[in-house]
Parts: sequence; structure tokens; C-alpha cells
Amino acid sequence: MSVVQSTSPQNPSDLVVTVAEATGSDVDQAVHRARQAQRAWAAASPAERAAALHGAGEAVAAATDELAALVVREVGKPSAEATGEVARSVAILRYYAQQVFDPIGALHEPSGGGRGLTYTRRRARGIAALITPWNFPLAIPLWKAAPALAFGNAAVIKPAPQATACALRLAELIGPHLPDGLLAVLPGDAEVGQAVVAAGDVVSFTGSAAVGGVVASAAARRGVATQCEMGGQNPTIVLPDVDVAAVARQVAYAAFGYAGQKCTATKRVIVVGDPGGFTEALVAATEELRLGDPADPATGVGPVIDRAARDRVLAAAASVRAGGGRILTGGHPGPGAGWFVAPTLVDNLPADHLLLREEVFGPICAVSRAGSVAEALDAANDVRYGLSAAVFTNDLDTALRCADGLAAGQIKINAPTTGVDFYLPFGGERDSSFGQREQGKAAQEFYTSLHTVTTAVAPT
Repeated sequence: MSVVQSTSPQNPSDLVVTVAEATGSDVDQAVHRARQAQRAWAAASPAERAAALHGAGEAVAAATDELAALVVREVGKPSAEATGEVARSVAILRYYAQQVFDPIGALHEPSGGGRGLTYTRRRARGIAALITPWNFPLAIPLWKAAPALAFGNAAVIKPAPQATACALRLAELIGPHLPDGLLAVLPGDAEVGQAVVAAGDVVSFTGSAAVGGVVASAAARRGVATQCEMGGQNPTIVLPDVDVAAVARQVAYAAFGYAGQKCTATKRVIVVGDPGGFTEALVAATEELRLGDPADPATGVGPVIDRAARDRVLAAAASVRAGGGRILTGGHPGPGAGWFVAPTLVDNLPADHLLLREEVFGPICAVSRAGSVAEALDAANDVRYGLSAAVFTNDLDTALRCADGLAAGQIKINAPTTGVDFYLPFGGERDSSFGQREQGKAAQEFYTSLHTVTTAVAPT
């Protein structure tokens, strides 16, 4: 029997959970039970679905301390952010408990005139196959599952192995408020994920671009609605008219908070004009961030998720030295037995360097210079990703020009690239996303299919 094991990244000897990996039979049984439960759930009144999701939200809220501690332990998220993630999870459930009352269609005049009725109506798609990552082990499963459930679907979740304990505990808390079998968590790795995707009537994935491409292709071959969020190489443009120290603090946390393990983390800082003053301030702000035990409330940068992640960051730092660039701070392992890496800031990279082209998921960020706003926009957009981007300036014209010119799904003006509002659509451009946006009002469009109904008086 294969098992899934999750260990704590700050203490790799701490085994958080061991559980049997789902088999093909387990997937088939879970999907069968979910499909049986979904039929009655889709036919339930909006009030019934709202009450169930509200109850689920209250159950999560009551377990705030337990869940936050589990997030800290299993994925190394700093305690303040872990507590914030639980609060967001509760808010997501409460939000979608109200979205069940949104209109599900529109009424139209019949084209032929006279008596009759033409209208559109949205219906649940069926089984929502949800493939979720480890970095937001509560919020991302819920910002997918909550709307899927709200609009009448069942939800089958395949979590990242590194976040197995969080997903299982979340299901234990929410499951009693839902019909039996409507929500399932299936632990495992790629093979289990493939089986879940193959069974879904609608598929939502968050993870790497490489895997997301496979998921999108597999679902597209079946004609199944699919959305894939696949990371970013997120730029921040800094103009010379800003408060250097204040902006540097925001950019440093956007790059290195939670060890840079957010798909919206800042990976490139493009300074318009002389970068010297801002670079110095950014180095100082970076070195002020506390690296260490994520359970310590003062910690801003915990470990990366595993040894392989640490090796990738250190290899990227080594490539800076080899390529003639500079390491301004960091570039070495952190203290202790866990997978710690010092926040690493670099500059003087050639335009084709890995850190200016691809996403390295960890606490490493590159600074570069642009001679003008136009040059900064060209540099910001000159990658295959387009998830999140930011610009800091006190000039309104420049801000609006960048808002129109940045090729990203999320554009922040005088705010960091990180941070997602659950009530707004989320997604990116190019290799960052495939399919429709998720979250907010966009979720109903994705988790339901639209049908047009035309009625007429029976002929006599």
C-alpha cells in the first residue's frame, strides 16, 4: 500500500501525517458517492445551501487556533499569515453562502412576438475536480470548493501531498454540514490527480505551468470547462518620486514574506532612473525581515517547503555569481535543521538570466534598471507569465499609463503584488492562467453551464 507523508519544513523530523494514498478504486467510489449526493444538492433550495455553507464557516471559525497551528506546522507559514488565512477561509464560506441567492439567468422577449417566454438559466455542472497546492492549504481549496458547492456541484479535492493534513482536517470540519459524500478529499500525487481530473465535469487547478498545461489538455480533450492558475514572474515598477523607505518595506515583504512562496510574490523590481537609493533601501528592508521559526510571531520569513525547493533557490543564487551578477544580500542557507534560505536580493543580471525569465518559487528577487516608464513596461511584460504586477508612483498619469500597459491579470497601484481579494475575479494572462477567472462573481459563470429555454403556446 502506498502512503502519503507530510513533514514539517522547519523540522523535517516532525511527521505531520501519514495516510494511505487514494487508489483508483477509492477515486471511483468517491466520485460515485459525490454524483449521487450532487443530484439532491443541486435540487435543494438556495436557503438550504446557504445554511450549510454558513455552518461550515462557523465550524472553521471555531477551530481558528487549531487550524492556524496546523498551517504553521505543515507548510511553515508564519503564524500571523496562518491566522489570516483561516480568517480568509471563514470569509470565503460566508461570502458564498450569500452568493447562492444571486440571479441564475435572465428573461427575454420571444423573437416571434406574441405569447411565450424565452429565458436563460444556469445549472450546476456536476462534479468539480479541484487540484490544490500547498502554499495556501486552506484558502485555495475553499475558494474553489465553496463556489462549486454554492452553485449546486459536488467537490472532489486532490490536495498537494505537502498539505495533506490541512485538507483532511478542513474536510472533517466542513463535511458534517454537507450531505454525505458531497465533498471528498483524495490524498496522493500525480496519478491520483490525473484520475480526479478525468472524473470531473468541471476542473480547477492551481500549480506549476508544466502540470497546468497537462491538466488543461486532458480536460479540453473531454470538452470539460477548465481553469488553471499557473504562477507568475511578477514585476514591480518603482518610480523616482516615491517615499523610498516606505515602498522598500512593502516590496521586501511582497518578495520575501512566507519565503516568497506565493504565486503573486514579487520576483523582479524594475527601478526607473538611478536604482542606487532604492536598492540600498530594499537591501535594508530585506535584512530587517526575521528569518526563523514560523511559530514565532516576530518571524516574517519561514522555511521553504522542502529540500528540493531550497536547492532550487540556492542554485539560482549560484547562477547569479556565475553569470557576473551581484548578490546584494542572502544567497545562503538559513540556520537550523529546516529548509531555511536567507532572503536573497540580486542585481546586475543579463537580460536572459533565469531570474528575469522564469519563476523560482522561493525567497529570491532581482533588481534591474529602466531608463523610462516605457522601457520599464517593456521589461515588465517581456516574460511568458502575466499574473500580478505593481507600480509605485505619486504621478496619476504614470499610474494610469502603467495600469493600461502592464500585461497582468492583477495590477496594483501603490500596493504590493501580493494580496488577493476573494470577492474579486482572480487570474492572469498568457502562461499564468488558462480558462476563466476564479473567485468573486466570476465563480458562478465557471461552476455552472448556461442554458437557453424557449417556450411557446401549444399549437391548436
